[in-house]
Amino acid sequence: MIKKAYAALTALVCLLFASGSYADQPMPWQATLQPAATPIMRDIHWFEQYTLWFIVPITLFVLVLLIVVCLKFRAGANPVPSKTSHNTLIEVAWTVGPVLVLLFLAVPSFNLLTAQLTLPENPDVTIKATATQWQWNYEYEGSGETPIAFDSYLLKDQDRAAAGKEDKSRYPRLLAVDNELVLPVNKTVRVLVTAAPSDVIHAFAMPSFGVKIDAVPGRLNETWFRAEREGLFYGQCSELCGKDHAFMPIAIHVVSEDKYKQWLAGAATDLPGAYKTLMAATDGPAKTVDVAENVAK
Repeated sequence: MIKKAYAALTALVCLLFASGSYADQPMPWQATLQPAATPIMRDIHWFEQYTLWFIVPITLFVLVLLIVVCLKFRAGANPVPSKTSHNTLIEVAWTVGPVLVLLFLAVPSFNLLTAQLTLPENPDVTIKATATQWQWNYEYEGSGETPIAFDSYLLKDQDRAAAGKEDKSRYPRLLAVDNELVLPVNKTVRVLVTAAPSDVIHAFAMPSFGVKIDAVPGRLNETWFRAEREGLFYGQCSELCGKDHAFMPIAIHVVSEDKYKQWLAGAATDLPGAYKTLMAATDGPAKTVDVAENVAK
């Protein structure tokens, strides 16, 4: 009986803490941030754990004070309440204490914000992401006389077979798209984010990269990241942009530099064929893939 209980407990622990082969997406019963894929996201992970060292003790301290007040100063235990109106030591403590806590939180948070907002001078890749209701359009800057550009839509269930994306562990429902944004690993990527002039405010958000920035009509915002490992990464529009707000996913496929160059060369003339070749190289056997046409043609 003890062995069975131990085995069940071990299985439960493994289920809760194991990160599957495709962990760069929301997972069932997930209670923490997604695994970090960029230096900025690693810093965000550290800052989250750092703040807990302040949040947990303060929460427990306030809980203890509430319990003491409820028990010690209730009418039955304290029929004649004190008339004390001032206590210099307590007043100094509850003023200086929060100031020190805020100071310890402010310094690392300012450093993190500075790292997020300081754009690299010479990015390796520049992408323009334009949001509309309810899709993303990506354009690769400097990719030739005719820039590589395409739309990225939510992948519908009835289109999975034709796209060769039936594996929902790799292409999750409501997050997978028809055309992923393909980028090289260990390269600095600058993203120019905007929305169509006649549209509404959207937001480009990729949890594993630590990226979230508004896409505002008529305004060009900038962000950056450097993915340190290959894989498929999923995000979503994070602004309430309309009735299909929940169906505007972002998918980024990070591959080796060689595969990226091969895809880039093929996408310039044959976007569907380039995706087919990339999927065959990363997913396994060759698949029949139907991909949206290059809108830049």
